[in-house]
Amino acid sequence: MQHATASWLVDNTALSFDQIADFCGIHILEVNAMADDLASSKYTGRDPVQAHELTHEEIEKAEKDPDYRMVIQKGPDQVRRTKGPRYTPVSKRQDKPDGIAWLLRNHPEISDAQVGKLIGTTRTTINAIREREHWNIANIAPKDPVTLGLCSQRELDAVVAKAAKKAGIEPEIADDTKLGGDKRALIAELQEERAQAARDAEAALSGEAEEDKAPVEHTAETLFKDR
Repeated sequence: MQHATASWLVDNTALSFDQIADFCGIHILEVNAMADDLASSKYTGRDPVQAHELTHEEIEKAEKDPDYRMVIQKGPDQVRRTKGPRYTPVSKRQDKPDGIAWLLRNHPEISDAQVGKLIGTTRTTINAIREREHWNIANIAPKDPVTLGLCSQRELDAVVAKAAKKAGIEPEIADDTKLGGDKRALIAELQEERAQAARDAEAALSGEAEEDKAPVEHTAETLFKDR
């Protein structure tokens, strides 16, 4: 989430664009575009302090020294369950049907067993949602389980890749190409805007110089004014 983190740092710190770009691993022109509200996509800021990636002391140290490069903090190793069903916090359990519906609609190649393991649900619930026989089907709206916090993007990608390989589906790489194209287009747009501003400034200075060189028309009043 480099861009979301960069957006937060731009809005909440006095760090230089170089420091933010270096820490987030993105191009400095992308940071500049965020600061100037020129980015085509508006990112919701992500606080790296709450994510235990930075400390306030580290940010303050970098603000005082523009040449300093911040170092990401290593958080505590997470304890992962290796056996048994996935644990889902009570506050998120009501979102499970929405995540299941999203998977059934967008990734039909994923088996019920994989969906159950990824979301932490049963085949009975999955089948009820598929057949629209779930008791709350009228209120179920398909939503990305990653956004809902039911699984991580890495886990979802791994399951999708495994299911696609088994089903003989070619992986899509259009997203990476599109991201690269958008990045190049943004950089080209910023460069063109700066070049145009330089041309406008040069034209303005040239106009002022021409005015200074323009001949002055003398009248009888101006000729005899100082006499």
